[in-house]
Amino acid sequence: MSGLRDRILSTVAGQLGKPHGVLGKGVAGFLNRGNRKAIEGAVEATAVTPGATVADIGFGGGVGLELLLARLGGAGTVHGLEISADMLARARSGFAREIAAGHLLLDNGSLTALPLADDSLDAAITVNTVYFLTDLDAACAELVRVVRPGGRVVVGIGDPDAMAKMPFTAYGFTLRPVAEVIAALERAGCSVEHRPLENRPIPHHLLVARPR
Repeated sequence: MSGLRDRILSTVAGQLGKPHGVLGKGVAGFLNRGNRKAIEGAVEATAVTPGATVADIGFGGGVGLELLLARLGGAGTVHGLEISADMLARARSGFAREIAAGHLLLDNGSLTALPLADDSLDAAITVNTVYFLTDLDAACAELVRVVRPGGRVVVGIGDPDAMAKMPFTAYGFTLRPVAEVIAALERAGCSVEHRPLENRPIPHHLLVARPR
């Protein structure tokens, strides 16, 4: 019985890290619902205005793309980067009009290898993605590379103590203390503001980093 439980939880964890296949469709909706408040907070924390160039890295179900596009009001560019081919295909179908208008650009990309030029963004968000990294410093360095000095990098993470109580996080998640993520952003050359965010069932932390 424990073997079956392990397989189920491992599958859930794998889908949360990289939604795909038939299960991925349901996971995309779950991510949009469960992460919406944290993503809304991250988008607000960017403080971007129409005409800006922004990115949602690891956009999953795509609610962050929707919110960033709405914030820019049809003026500016949103980059959506994902490692899941199925989530990219879903976004290409769901945002066909915005893509055709040139307001949304989608591409395959991970936090440690972003297909973006240096200083090309005014802001970037990435929410509930750092659990799946082995090299946090490399990811923070990449985020700082692509966001211009004075721009904003907003990293959203679930509270690690609350996350540790979820059974699936024992399967492939790396739950780092908030202070460890802040320190990595600081080593990459940022000043960091920590904004706790009430969110059920898992409180979140928004780390608003400003590259110097």
